[in-house]
Formats: sequence, structure tokens, C-alpha cells
Amino acid sequence: MPATLRHATAAALAVGLAAAAAADPAQWGAEWPGTDFSKTTLESWDEVISGGPPKDGIPALSAPAFLAVEAEDRLGAREPVIAVEIEGATPRAYPIRYLMWHEIVNDSVAGRPVAVTYCPLCNSGITFDRGVGDRVLTFGVSGKLRHSDMIMYDRETQSWWQQALGEAIVGEMTGTDLETLPTWMEGWAQFAARNPDGIVMDEPEWNRSYGANPYRDYDSADRPFLYSGEDPPHGLRPLERVVRVGEHAWPLARLAEQEVIREAGVVLTWRPGQASALDADRIAEGRDVGSVRVRDPGGRDVAHDVMFAFTFDAFWPDGRWMVEAGAR
Repeated sequence: MPATLRHATAAALAVGLAAAAAADPAQWGAEWPGTDFSKTTLESWDEVISGGPPKDGIPALSAPAFLAVEAEDRLGAREPVIAVEIEGATPRAYPIRYLMWHEIVNDSVAGRPVAVTYCPLCNSGITFDRGVGDRVLTFGVSGKLRHSDMIMYDRETQSWWQQALGEAIVGEMTGTDLETLPTWMEGWAQFAARNPDGIVMDEPEWNRSYGANPYRDYDSADRPFLYSGEDPPHGLRPLERVVRVGEHAWPLARLAEQEVIREAGVVLTWRPGQASALDADRIAEGRDVGSVRVRDPGGRDVAHDVMFAFTFDAFWPDGRWMVEAGAR
């Protein structure tokens, strides 16, 4: 781990541990006056720590601008994007180079309100439907973490939501689940080749080092950032990637070796062509970790996430680890 990240880790860890030691909704009232802390699924407030930035210190985006695929000339061929392909809408790519600094994009696709999210500390890239009943929610970044995963909040009720789960964990909406949409991460060239008439999110008008990776070498580290849990089972490294589908997790290394796996009612495929966003100084130059698609036997895309093994272990402690054929 580089010195800059080691120093940032030490500073943020000190902040996080201090926050955990004093975890108490009464301490958060000034920052969160609209949050109903009497409602929560948390077993202990000590699960919540500060990630360093305050509420909205990482600015979520809304209604982004887009470019035609043919007009985009900043992205490297293997640069990761989240592909959102909804029937009736022009396919859209959301570059991780922007989500790295904003983590949430509130958008609308074919009239459907969506939140495209990415948590760098968990490598978790998930797209949610923002509609809940007759409400349309708008999400921001709380600045708080649980098991190193981003806690989002909605601006309408000030409830807190766990990004990895898509579930409200504090506030009026506690216990509510967001619908997860079947989107995926892939290399920019892969998206562009499949969707020459598609569109790609334009660079936001913020002063950020877009294209840079502030977490250099992170996915090669021995331990996750701001995480105190145990290592995952089966000898998996905490920061090893796994493909999560529901409560099942396949090690990415196994899928990359086999390229196609048919198990648990889904078909997982892997091909090279996507850079790790959490490896080199420049995202486009990260080592190739490949791109994953998950479909049902009929060929329809299935919602999934390529996250770190420690994240799956933390949020799905009774989940199934598909480390080999027929695994339990």
C-alpha cells in the first residue's frame, strides 16, 4: 500500500474508531435533524463509523449530461463503466472515473428513476430503482460506513440505506428494500462495441481528479479500509473479488479460469477487457480483472454485483460460497 494511502488510512481509521466509540444518535442530531433514529435494524450503533467526509462531503450527482459514444475521447479502452441497458431506452454507460468521486448518480432512464452507485471500498457497483411505492427518492452520500460499505441516505425522509444491500437500516424507511436492476461493469471498449449508438455520462462540472485512482494498490492490500471483521472463509483474501448473485458468491478467479459457469439457476460468463479501478495510479492503466455477465437460462440479464469477499462475508454471513462445483 502506498504511503499516501497508508497515511489516509491511519487518519480515517482514527476518525472512524473515535466515532464508533461515541456512536450515539444523540450525537448526530445536529447533522441529521430529520432522521428518525428510533427506527433501525442495526443491532448496535457501534456498527456505524465515519468514513472521514461529512454528510454530502462526497457529492452525489443528479440528472447528469451525456455524450454520444462516438464523441467520447477521454476514456481508456479497458476503463470500467457501469452499463445500464433498459428496454425502451438508449444504452447508457456511467464511467467509474466519475463514480469514484461521487459514488451515486440519480438519473431517469426511459422514465424510470434510477440510482447508479459505486462504493470504492467494497468495489460494489449496483443500480437501484429509486421508486418506492408512490415515492421517488433522491440519494446522497451520508459520509458514514458500515463494514466499510457506504451508507446512503434519501433526501426525502433522511433515512439511511446500506448500499451493498439496497435496504433502509435507519429512519422512517427502515426495512424497505430497493429494487436492484440487472446492470453490470465492463470495459469502455466492450460497451462501445456493443452499443455504437449508445451514450455515456459526460464529465461532471466539479473540480476532481477524474481518471485518477485515489486508492492505488487497494485491491492488493492485506486488509480492507476501516473494517474490523474477520477474514472470509475458504482461504479467500478479504479483497479478492467475488460475483454475488443473491446469497451466492463465486470467486472471480474461479470464473476467470472456467470462463463459463452454470450453477444455482444462473449462467455466469467472464471475458478479459476491464481494468481494476483500484490498482494503478490511473484507472485506465489498472490490471485486467475482466468483465462478468450473469444471465438466467433464457438469456435474460440477472442482477448481480462484483464485490470484495470481505463484503459478502459481512453482509451475508450465512451465504453460500461457490468455491467449487457443487459447493455449499
